[in-house]
Parts: sequence; C-alpha cells; structure tokens
Amino acid sequence: MILPAVRTICCNLLITLVLFWFALLLVTVDESELLTVPDGWKEVPFTREDNPRGLLEESSFATLFPKYREAYLKECWPLVQKALGELYIKGTLDLIEGSMTVSTTKKAFDPYAIVRARDLIKLLARSVPFEQAVRILQDDMACDIIKIGTLVRNRERFVKRRQRLIGPKGSTLKALELLTSCYVMVQGNTVSALGPFSGLKEVRKVVMDTMKNIHPIYNIKALMIKRELAKDPELRTQSWDRFLPSFKHKNLAKRKEPKKKTVKKEYTPFPPPQPESQIDKELATGEFFLRENQKRRKKMEEIKVKQAEALSRKQEERNKAFIPPKEKPAVKKQKKASTEGKIDIEAIKDKVKKAKNKKLGAPPVNVATATTAGSEKKMKNR
Repeated sequence: MILPAVRTICCNLLITLVLFWFALLLVTVDESELLTVPDGWKEVPFTREDNPRGLLEESSFATLFPKYREAYLKECWPLVQKALGELYIKGTLDLIEGSMTVSTTKKAFDPYAIVRARDLIKLLARSVPFEQAVRILQDDMACDIIKIGTLVRNRERFVKRRQRLIGPKGSTLKALELLTSCYVMVQGNTVSALGPFSGLKEVRKVVMDTMKNIHPIYNIKALMIKRELAKDPELRTQSWDRFLPSFKHKNLAKRKEPKKKTVKKEYTPFPPPQPESQIDKELATGEFFLRENQKRRKKMEEIKVKQAEALSRKQEERNKAFIPPKEKPAVKKQKKASTEGKIDIEAIKDKVKKAKNKKLGAPPVNVATATTAGSEKKMKNR
C-alpha cells in the first residue's frame, strides 16, 4: 500500500519539475527571437512527393477585365497558359464575356497553386504587365490590391492625393518600390502591389496614409532610416522609436471667428421669471382703471407726439441740403519785398532824355552825333 502512494508522489513531483523548467525556458527566451526568421533561411519548395495522390476536387476562379485590356491579354495569353501549365492549371480567356478563368487539372498536386493563379488573373485585370504579374507564382511572392476609391469623398481631392502618391514623373512611386522591394501599380480606384509580405505591409500603410492627407515623403523618410538601422546587428533587437522622426500635423488654415459672439449664460436650475402680461402693465401704470374714451384720447396723443418727432426729424434732414459747407480761409500770398532799398534817380533821368530824342521806328541815335550833324547843316545854309 505504501509503494504505490510513493510512486504517484514521485511522478507528480517529476511532472511539476518539467513544467517549471519549460516555463522558465519560455520566460528567458525573448519573444522577438521566436518571431524573427534566421538569416539565409529559405522555405522548402512544395514538390509532388509531398502530395503524390494529387487533389480530390477541382477548384476554379474567374474574374472580369475591362475592355481596354482585351488587346493586351489576347497577345500575352499564350505566355500565361505556359506559366500556368508548369503548375498543371488550366486557364481560359473569354473575350465575349470579358472574363478570365483558372481551374485545377487531374495532374495538379499543389493545393495553393490555384490561389496564386487567381492572384495572377486579378493582377492582369488591374493593368499589371505580364512580366511582373507572373512573379506571383513564386513561393516567396505575394500581392495586395488596395481599394482607394471610397476613402475620399471629393473626386478632385481624391485625384490630387492619388497624384501625390505617384509623385512628379513617378519619382515617389519609384522610391517606394526601391525601399519595399515591391512592384506598385496605381490604376483607377485601386493600387496593386506585388512583392514580399514585409514590403506589402509598408506599401499598404503608405497608401492609406496618403489617402488620409499625410504626405508619402514622411513615410519614405522613416523607411530609409529603418533600412539603415536594420544593417546594424546590435540595433536590430532594440526599439527604433528614438531614431524615427516624429511629424506633427500642423493646421495652417486659421479658423474664422464669427462676427457675433454668443456668450453662454451661467446655468441655473431655476426657470426664468415669467414676463408681465399687458394687463399687469396697465395695472402698474394705472391705465387699467381709465375709461375707454380716456384710453383712446391717450393713444391719440401718443401717436401725435410720435408723428411730430418724425416730422421734425425729416425736416432736419431736408434742411441739411441748404446749409452751406464750411470753406477754408483763403491765404493771401505776400509779395516779396524789393531787394533794392534805394531808387537811382539819375538813371531814371537819363532814360527819360533818351526817350525824348528817340523817334518812332528809328534806330537809337547818340546825342553827341546828333549835335554835330545839326551844326554842319547850319553852316551849309549860310
């Protein structure tokens, strides 16, 4: 009886010790180390040996494409069939209905190949070229089709933000492709991205932020810093928040203040006082006890007083037109005082003498020559 009891106790102790050791091991190991993928690790490809019996049921997917893609799909469809044939998937192009269909065959062994074929025809319908879309058939590739048409209500604003994502001559989109190792195609109301899973996550974040009026250059700058930090093995396991820039949203548009500002009154639980009625006012002034003719006479007097005030007001306005405006006083210009303090009398006498001897229309003659000419005439006459 004693031996079975001791045996059960020992087993329980051993189980508790093992559980404690596992718990201690989980605590010491960092979660980031468990989630990180080792460098140089590659996923093992799925071969026929993994599924020798093949698929039990047939699966198929179909998608529509726009009219402008018909000519391109007609040209590249033989290449699409060749790429899908390597995975034993059949593809059909219906130009009448405008649809593409992919379905598994009896030789297909990879169950996920049909999902990749579905993504291939979706990318081809969204204007992605065949050279890029065929990469989705690889195991380390994925795609993401982001719908942006319903994120912005105003159509003009939506077009501006979509163009901001593309950038001048596609420079912003090219920088995003280099940083995320993804192919990005902006077409209509969708953004098609093709690349590794980590890059697709960053592309979706940049696209959604751009539609929320956050410029993509901010996210591109953060991606450049992360790319440089990832090269350092010491900083790989640390937090990068101190290195990443923090951009604050600035509202540059000033809010217009209303002309009439309403000031809220203080809240009181008591209701406002009841306004006085017309009878209460008449009782307060004593008009209630007057007779009808007295009331009528009082009203007529009030009307006459108002009419007289209005008449006087109108008369004043009419008389304003006849009031002359105030003129500015005219300032007389003072004549400049003559600079010459004394008058030269002798000079004036000489001018008068010259004027007497001068004949009208004759040239000026000297006094000395005139006297000599007169004496010569007198001598001849004698």
